[in-house]
Amino acid sequence: MPLRAHLLELRKRLFLGAVGVAVGAVAGWFLYDPVFQLLQQPILDAAARRNQVVSINFGGMATALDMKIKIAVFIGVLGTSPWWLYQLWAFITPGLTGREKRYTVGFVGAAVPLFLSGAGLAWLVLPHAVRILTDFLPKDSTNLQDAQMYLGFVMRLLLAFGIAFVMPVVMVAVNFLGMVRAETWARGWRWAIVIAFGFAAVMTPTPDALTMILVALPICLLYFMALGVCVLHDRRADKRTAAFDAEIAGYEV
Repeated sequence: MPLRAHLLELRKRLFLGAVGVAVGAVAGWFLYDPVFQLLQQPILDAAARRNQVVSINFGGMATALDMKIKIAVFIGVLGTSPWWLYQLWAFITPGLTGREKRYTVGFVGAAVPLFLSGAGLAWLVLPHAVRILTDFLPKDSTNLQDAQMYLGFVMRLLLAFGIAFVMPVVMVAVNFLGMVRAETWARGWRWAIVIAFGFAAVMTPTPDALTMILVALPICLLYFMALGVCVLHDRRADKRTAAFDAEIAGYEV
């Protein structure tokens, strides 16, 4: 496919993905109140545990409206993850054979649960992080969290973890398409571990090493599981190629 066609395909997939997120954001607008309560619950729990004023502060006139729009879009991104993950796959696969396109079901079927699992792990880490950080709050003091900073951080955290958990599926996808062999992924296993722990260190706002390790280990495990799938696929592909070459050689004789 020429470069112009690739760019047109990219524009088409981005547009379709954005339309899907926009539709999800409309639904998210009506789900704002319960979702906002969930997002601020770790702050409320910290305030109740310490018996201090710890709350979210909306510092500007338009801050509440701005946050409602952002949370609606955030809900749209999470809710329509099957749609925009499919668009990602569809951008990679134009021009493939019918057999290769059957991988679509497997890609989306694995990517969506992993994306949601990554976001779920981030959600489990968040209360632990808030609890540790609020423990540094001096007695008889007040902690007013800026709404933009706190909710923005929470949403980025959930999305970043979701995307990190999808990357092993991308590894398998490009391997099945014949673009990258398992040996390439295997040579980079040290870098993968470093990146996983670096990501965990940056994205977990707590100073303890235990939380970082608990976050990094699932990412490393998914990487090696994806590597194992790639190795098995390459072995089967090599056997099929060898059998085909032997059959061609027999005809030539």
